[in-house]
Amino acid sequence: MSRRAYTVEQVNRYIRGLFDNEPFLQDIRIRGEISNLKYHSSGHIYFDLKDGSGKLSAAMFRNYRKGLNVTLHDGDEVIVTGDMDVYTKNGTYQCIARRIERAGEGDLFARFERLKQELSEMGMFDPEYKKPLPTYVFHLGIVTAPTGAAVRDMIRIVHRRNPCVRITLYPALVQGDGAAASISAGIAALNDLGVDAMIVGRGGGSIEDLWAFNEEEVARAIFASEVPVVSAVGHETDTTIADFVADVRAATPSEAAELLVAEYHEILAELSSIGEDFARRMQRIVTDAQQRLDIAEDKLRLLHPKERLRTMRRRLATDQEALVGRIERLLMMQRHRLEMEAARLDGLSPVKRLAGGYAWLSKQDGRPLRSVQEARKGEEISARLKDGVLSMRIDEIKRGIKDE
Repeated sequence: MSRRAYTVEQVNRYIRGLFDNEPFLQDIRIRGEISNLKYHSSGHIYFDLKDGSGKLSAAMFRNYRKGLNVTLHDGDEVIVTGDMDVYTKNGTYQCIARRIERAGEGDLFARFERLKQELSEMGMFDPEYKKPLPTYVFHLGIVTAPTGAAVRDMIRIVHRRNPCVRITLYPALVQGDGAAASISAGIAALNDLGVDAMIVGRGGGSIEDLWAFNEEEVARAIFASEVPVVSAVGHETDTTIADFVADVRAATPSEAAELLVAEYHEILAELSSIGEDFARRMQRIVTDAQQRLDIAEDKLRLLHPKERLRTMRRRLATDQEALVGRIERLLMMQRHRLEMEAARLDGLSPVKRLAGGYAWLSKQDGRPLRSVQEARKGEEISARLKDGVLSMRIDEIKRGIKDE
């Protein structure tokens, strides 16, 4: 009797049924390190979970990804909660994740939320307590680990942007026992040193690695700082209590250095612009002052006795010229009138008439003889002509003779 042969699909479906009916494999929590992480364009996340002795495929589908509050990276230690499932097309099994949290994150996250709530109620996150960053930083303080990529990047960026900036590094513990106390001591030391601003931070890591920046001691040290503090802890997606208390939060240590240190060439250009603007303003001030001085000098010169005397002399000369002109015009008018009268009188002159054939008759006593009524027969009279005088005797008088 031959045994029945099953198809591959039947076997895979049977195994899947075993998985579905096994309570141990449902709602299971698996701890491991993420590797081969891939964020797919569909919205799904595919990765492997591994430990020292094995590896397990896993996936988180798009509908569960909405509740994911962490950004995953290769190497992250996580706890995945989900169901084991068989992919029947190729006979592989995998964990279908519904929730992913970093290992140990549950308790730490609860502590984080409690402290965040307490400090927020105390007002330590309020905007009115945030200090403005200085426009120009000449002395920069950094509280971080003395080695590692974070401090090297910050120093490199500061020197590139402005080699004149002085850097004081406080080498602090940034994780493990004593880290919070070390960071707080560094903040206090840089305040005593009088830096212009400081960066408090470190490079990326797990939530445990960054936990020192979630301690209340560090938060109070940042809040009490008289120097503006820029927090730069971990990656852009990492958020700590220090970020909420700090005056400004930078996504990364490199961004903090760029935020605080202005470009040397930009400073020179701005200073040049300020100098040119100052020169223009000063020139306008000098020009305005010179104009006011010129006006004042003109007024003073006009009010000076010599100038007033000179002005009066010019006015007198002008009046004198006007008077002379007026007199000359009057004289000319009188001369013209006199000439007209003289011409008229000349026309009436007896001499003129005598020259025309007339004679001037007068009696012996010199009185003129104007009418025959005044003449007497036998009376001697004189007749003046243009060229001499005739003595005559009246022999006959004829009256009533009219002009012919």
